[in-house]
Amino acid sequence: MSFSYRIAPSTVHSIIISTCEAIWNNLSPTELPQPTEEQRKKKGEEFYSLWQFPNCIGAIDGKHIEIQAPHNSGSLFFNHKTTFSVVLSALVDANYKFITTAVGGYGKSSDEGFFTRSILGKSLEANTLNISNSKPPPNSEESLPFLIVGDEAFPLNQYLLRPYPGVSARNDDSKQTYNYRLSRARRVVENAFGVLTQTFRLFYGPNQL
Repeated sequence: MSFSYRIAPSTVHSIIISTCEAIWNNLSPTELPQPTEEQRKKKGEEFYSLWQFPNCIGAIDGKHIEIQAPHNSGSLFFNHKTTFSVVLSALVDANYKFITTAVGGYGKSSDEGFFTRSILGKSLEANTLNISNSKPPPNSEESLPFLIVGDEAFPLNQYLLRPYPGVSARNDDSKQTYNYRLSRARRVVENAFGVLTQTFRLFYGPNQL
């Protein structure tokens, strides 16, 4: 860009950063707002209606965005896929829409590690995301908390469910059923990443920066 427009690289650098900040500051309040408690309840109803998983308000996963290795970064951005990347962590609703995102983790970070350190993870831990305390799921009188779902890379706790692991699940019909239902709910985030990649082809290969 510096060569094309005959301006200094430092000027291009400052223009890109200020443009990204302007886009975020102006569009994030309308395109990626903080959901209210009523909106989260509605998302829980959508998950049950579409994917038959009750009291779920979102599915979470991480995506490695491939980049060129930054100078003098060592192995910070080198991931388990043997490429260099930054991590995008996203919470997605039942209709493949991004609710909350966190981006910028080193490629060497695990999904769990980056999620725990992110604003999203800290907000869930502190219960500051307008999530209702509890609601009886369909065909039940027992109140259960609203929660999110993730894969085996994420920790099991009071606000996040993950599949039963390995052999114990394969030998138990009820655990198999649970894993199947959770997988149906969780795959929306993988589908959302697929839509993102196909829409913005920049994510289809390594970013040349």
